[in-house]
Amino acid sequence: MPTQLARAELRRVAPQRPTTITIGVFDGVHRGHVALLRRVIDRAAANGSAAGVVTFHPHPQHVLRPDVPLSYLTSLEDRLSLLTEAGLEIVAPITFTSELSQTDAGDFVRLLVEELRLTELVTGPDFALGRQRGGDIATLRALGDELGFRVTVIDMVRDGGRNTEDDADAKISSSDIRDGLAAGDVARVNDLLGRRFSLHGPVVRGQERGRGIGFPTANIAVGPDQALPATGVYATLASLDGRLRPSATNIGVRPTFDDHPAITVECHILDYEAGLYGRDLRIDFVSRLRGEVKFEGVEALTSQLARDCRDARAAIAAAGDWP
Repeated sequence: MPTQLARAELRRVAPQRPTTITIGVFDGVHRGHVALLRRVIDRAAANGSAAGVVTFHPHPQHVLRPDVPLSYLTSLEDRLSLLTEAGLEIVAPITFTSELSQTDAGDFVRLLVEELRLTELVTGPDFALGRQRGGDIATLRALGDELGFRVTVIDMVRDGGRNTEDDADAKISSSDIRDGLAAGDVARVNDLLGRRFSLHGPVVRGQERGRGIGFPTANIAVGPDQALPATGVYATLASLDGRLRPSATNIGVRPTFDDHPAITVECHILDYEAGLYGRDLRIDFVSRLRGEVKFEGVEALTSQLARDCRDARAAIAAAGDWP
């Protein structure tokens, strides 16, 4: 049987009319996800229901295979915001627990019918839910006939950017985006997302090495499960005071100083001197400028940082993101 927690979470967002929904994790809310969400909205408009999404957190893999590391492209807060911005009336985050993982498909969709008045379920062709993924498309259609909802299957958005013929029509996946980040291929990541990859978090105090050499940085605290681009320097746009400002962001361990083994996210905002400690800062990634390098001394480092700033400004202007 479905857990009472899942029932309570659905009940909190239940509308006063029937719903058309889709179900999944939707980490990253990438181009493929957005196409699916648009179809949900279109179908809801056609049948006079409320458009919605049920999204699981944590990722089922964290519960089913806790030994396998997994990072997130977006925090839960950002994911919910992106789903809402897509135009959905209902965004229902469901806590994925070990109890929920043992719920069979029939019990789960009955819960959706009872709490959300499900009238149509929109999915991709390889969708399945429930214990041991027993709720495949055929099973869901049979359940729909029994419980009074329709199942609509749509084609997935394809990624034409692969290098091999076999992969040329592979569907866009969150795993591919994580792989792109690990390679530092921000251009590809942004294409798959349909927007710039971003990080945000509070600005915390660091070693203040940058300020001492004329390049003050905002040290952004991100969660330990946040997916990060490969170490190196990136052209970025910092969202501050309602506007985007050109910036250069280093992701790495500061090898020149050998004093900080943990990976940090340090953003130098061009032409900006005000303090940022305690404020929340978002940075959008435009392109990768270079890999991480250990310099012989501070003078070599500062010379390179000056070049990084010039390169960041040029990359942002070339991307059409800055005058």
